[in-house]
Amino acid sequence: MTDPAALRRAQGPSAQGPSAQGSSAQGPGAPESAHRARYRRILAFAARAFVQVWWFELILPRLGMASVADRTRDARMLRLARRFRALAVGLGGLMIKVGQFLSSRLDVLPPEITAELAGLQDEVPAVAFAEIRASAEAELGMPLERAFASFDETPVAAASLGQAHRATLTPADAADTGLDRVVVKVQRPGIDEIVAVDLSALRRVARWAQRVRMVRDRVDAPGLVEEFAQTCHEEIDYLHEAANAERFADSFASDARVAAPAVVWERTTRKVLTLEDVTAIKINDIEALRAAGIDPAEVAQVFGDVMLDQVFTHSFVHADPHPGNVFVTPADGDAPSTGSATRARPWRLTFIDFGMMAEVPDSIRAGLRTLVIAVAGRDSRGLVAAAQQIGVLLPSARTTELERALTVLFARFGGMGFNELRDVDPRELADFGAEFGETMRSLPVQFPERMLLLMRAVSLTSGLCSALDPAFNIWEPVQPYAARLLRDESGGLLRDLGAQTASNAGTLWRLPSRVDAALDRLDAGALVFDVSTLENRLDRIIRVAHRAVSAVLFGGLLIGGTLLLAAVPPLGIVLMCASAVPLLHALFGRR
Repeated sequence: MTDPAALRRAQGPSAQGPSAQGSSAQGPGAPESAHRARYRRILAFAARAFVQVWWFELILPRLGMASVADRTRDARMLRLARRFRALAVGLGGLMIKVGQFLSSRLDVLPPEITAELAGLQDEVPAVAFAEIRASAEAELGMPLERAFASFDETPVAAASLGQAHRATLTPADAADTGLDRVVVKVQRPGIDEIVAVDLSALRRVARWAQRVRMVRDRVDAPGLVEEFAQTCHEEIDYLHEAANAERFADSFASDARVAAPAVVWERTTRKVLTLEDVTAIKINDIEALRAAGIDPAEVAQVFGDVMLDQVFTHSFVHADPHPGNVFVTPADGDAPSTGSATRARPWRLTFIDFGMMAEVPDSIRAGLRTLVIAVAGRDSRGLVAAAQQIGVLLPSARTTELERALTVLFARFGGMGFNELRDVDPRELADFGAEFGETMRSLPVQFPERMLLLMRAVSLTSGLCSALDPAFNIWEPVQPYAARLLRDESGGLLRDLGAQTASNAGTLWRLPSRVDAALDRLDAGALVFDVSTLENRLDRIIRVAHRAVSAVLFGGLLIGGTLLLAAVPPLGIVLMCASAVPLLHALFGRR
């Protein structure tokens, strides 16, 4: 468990203010100038994208040219995604995280954008070791030679927010912790300022988006930015990641299948994280697994079970289980006994990188229980109810089309693994995917951040397990959980049935008097019907008709003026100028 005294000491240097960054060799105004240029570049990209969307998605349809917008939409979205990807790679920092975040927003973004951004990797050139040394020594309050017995100058990995180096603990620290080799994660110098600049620009872009009703009605853009900001602030706080690592290890302390690196709190601060070096066989290295006598298919099964345990048993989920963050560690001869009932295996799964974790609150967990039961029973209506319970669908959403699409999904593809899906006609999959995606985007759908992290974890898990075992079916490990959940649900079934029976009896008892009261009101002429919704819809249809007439009038005046311009220039000019009036009404008239 965490040593409170060590934690207080670890917080010391960071609490006194940001450390000197690697750009100190530049003039004092250089970082501010670079940050302003970065801010303007992000806003310029967003402004260009907004203008493009406004012209093609709002203006052209109102001019009767919706077919042009529809015909060019896929190519435009793909170009936009590629330009953003180039921007993210060029700027680095938080913008790569933005791209990865957007790639998971299938609820609010077209598939052309999410697919293009899905491959955006958080890999950037390493920072010069001199800058990393200065940052680490400022955080630790001592030279690296005193903090560690050795420190490798070549980074193990370099990402947008920090980079990792191997090191060896001093004999005193090794004796205290029982560890020797460690990995030291150091934040990139100046990353706090870059994150602040990027989030400031994103908040401004979100305010722009909220002024567009088409966006405002479907997406809470400021809310998305704040969710993203919270995740980013947690990722750049290494004390938070260290606490996550310990919590994860405690969750699986009695499970021989899972391990996590120990935290060296004496050498950990907000910007420096020191963990036990647990490097082993990467989970997707099939040749190395087989060379070690480990069956990849068994690894896939255990990995799927462990990820589901995180969701339904511990409610604390590793949200970034890509191959670089999961090792298969052959068991040592002197491995400690855990006393677990789990069948002993000559290997275990070792997770690293706990910066992105999804905590499952009771509300979402209850919704997930409903969802798993619905999936197991191929119940489309139950699945829609689960989505509303989780908060994905607003209560006002009209879900008839979604229920129909889910019924088709279960009937055609339900229960299939990835190997079976490979045998399905690609055109059928593409057509259904396009139709289903269009149905989802037509609904008021917005996934909570925790739900998105869970979806990311499930997606990575399913893909990795299928790579290890082509015959792996994600539904197979789900079935035992569904059966257990159904047993748990049945425990309260009799209580719910009794309560419902009592409620129905009360309703039947009051029904005659309520019918009699309604008939009395009808006889007295006091029974009224609310038709305000119908009236509002009729008013809207009338307004649309008026704007359509204005559009036709604009076209007639413009064409007439153009034709008369050569023969009778004054009249042609008058007609062309007069066409502006119906154009303005068609574009900006009350909707």
